[in-house]
Amino acid sequence: MCAGLWNSPLRAFTPQETLEFEQDTVKTVAETEQDLMPYLPEVEEIGPNPAIPEALLRSRFAKLEKSIPLTYHKSSHEFVEYFIYKKANFTKTMMEKMPLYFPIFEKTLQKYGLPVELKYLSMIESGLNPTVISHASAGGLWQFMPATGREFGLYQDRYIDERFEPVKATEAACKYLKQLYNIFGDWELALASYNTGPGNVKRAMRRSHGTTFWTIYNVLPRETRSYVPQYVAMNYMMNYGNDHGIFPQNTEFPIPNDTIHINGYIDLLTFCQQTNIDFEELRKLNPQITKTSLPEKTADFVLKVPSVRFTYLVSNRSTIMDSCTRKFLPGQTMIAKADSTATDSLGQRTAFPYATVAYAVNDSEEEPEVEGTEVQVRSKTKKSTHTVRRGENLLSISRKYRVSVSDLKRWNHLRRSSINRGQRLVILKEVKVKETVSTSRVSVASAHTEKAPAHKDRHTRKRYHTVQKGDTLWIISQRYGLEIGQLKKKNRIRGNAIKPGQKLIISA
Repeated sequence: MCAGLWNSPLRAFTPQETLEFEQDTVKTVAETEQDLMPYLPEVEEIGPNPAIPEALLRSRFAKLEKSIPLTYHKSSHEFVEYFIYKKANFTKTMMEKMPLYFPIFEKTLQKYGLPVELKYLSMIESGLNPTVISHASAGGLWQFMPATGREFGLYQDRYIDERFEPVKATEAACKYLKQLYNIFGDWELALASYNTGPGNVKRAMRRSHGTTFWTIYNVLPRETRSYVPQYVAMNYMMNYGNDHGIFPQNTEFPIPNDTIHINGYIDLLTFCQQTNIDFEELRKLNPQITKTSLPEKTADFVLKVPSVRFTYLVSNRSTIMDSCTRKFLPGQTMIAKADSTATDSLGQRTAFPYATVAYAVNDSEEEPEVEGTEVQVRSKTKKSTHTVRRGENLLSISRKYRVSVSDLKRWNHLRRSSINRGQRLVILKEVKVKETVSTSRVSVASAHTEKAPAHKDRHTRKRYHTVQKGDTLWIISQRYGLEIGQLKKKNRIRGNAIKPGQKLIISA
């Protein structure tokens, strides 16, 4: 069965680029329970004198009511006031997250013929946090217990937990909600059953001889008594919150993404390093991954990646897979033999479908030396500032300036991803400064090519780049419009390590 989080200590998976994931442990989030989600007390503790007129709420509940009854009750009234006066920040956060998940919820609810207003239930279950876990081990947006998740087709192992995957978890939730409604024929009883289980609801009905949620209310568990009123209050807040002065500020939107198919082992931290994808962003796109790698047994796993990196992935798939698909011995290089770009069942592009792997041992021929001219490209950092506007977030700002979210957070000493309107952010950009220097004899990567006539060597001008602190093969390849594979071949580089001061051939 599913379990709500309101009265349970919380812990959540966070993007940790450390061995904590490899030790199969889940750390508690740094935020306190009160920061992440409101603890809802007994109704009597909230206060006897309502600030919002009862007649107003009755009228608005009636206007909002569709397939699921929005019954006015003292507890519903007081939870509305609780979300307005004591947990306004939580309410605002729910408004900001709606564009992330509501399109998924609405589409799936319609597919199963269920009331679309059930989309508000996930706010009560998880606070729209796809990786949150309750003390009772219920997890994901819809808070499935492990056994119930497996019953409804959600795969779980040490590396993957589909309870955290929004689309699949929503499919499972719709199946379960439909099953509960078929049992009771009443949406309020179905919601109560989603929280406490159908067996507990049936026992409450037998004990009280009641047939509705409100006639069995007094014999239900404490958490379940609050559950339906919370749902009613949240439905109200998402429709009338603006009338009470609560507005979203940093609205979150889905990250445009494409997909790649993974077969076998992959180190996701190395993958992110090679593709310049922020690891936190990759985890946000793939919350079902609970480790920093996928195991050898992985078969046709669909990994979502930001669309802005897809073209680069396709162009450099062999080099990328070389670096992150296996730990190999010195002197060996992994060559990924991938099929041409394919399309998956959802119509999204895939970069390396069904990649197979072969080993090759690098030869070690001596490199000839020729005279040339060295063009040194030095980087100069230019500092600018950006004032945050309404509706902006770190992701949108990073795209505007073509920098990563992690860099923005590091430059501005941000521990979290939330920013406020009017806040000034530091933006650092590299400015290229070229210097031409004559050289006497430099190395040229000419293996497996025919020797050019001597008179041409004298007139050939070779361009070089002197590696600066912070440079990577990816940064250098992007600067000169090269593929990483080309750059490594020109300079006979094994692996991906380069050092400041090292001179790399850019073109002949």
